[in-house]
Amino acid sequence: MTTDGPADAGMDPKRDSTAPAERVDSRGRRCPLPIIDLARAFGSVPPGGTITLWADDPAAGPDVAAWCRLRGQELVAARPLPAGGEEFVIRRLA
Repeated sequence: MTTDGPADAGMDPKRDSTAPAERVDSRGRRCPLPIIDLARAFGSVPPGGTITLWADDPAAGPDVAAWCRLRGQELVAARPLPAGGEEFVIRRLA
């Protein structure tokens, strides 16, 4: 898992729910590890905040959608990554 990069430098998402998302990089990990990575990192996201998951496991799309539905969270976006895999943006609703 990573939370680095220029987009989130110097911002504390616990103080500002509009701050850039934490990023969880699960590329190269297979089911169920991307969802486990997401669930572990999700606890640090404040209500209204977002988290971004990068995954290249073909099962990640359906798994993330199901996880959001079962946990009552919002899947904001799913889009391909230029280097392969997908990026999922999840908003914490509660």
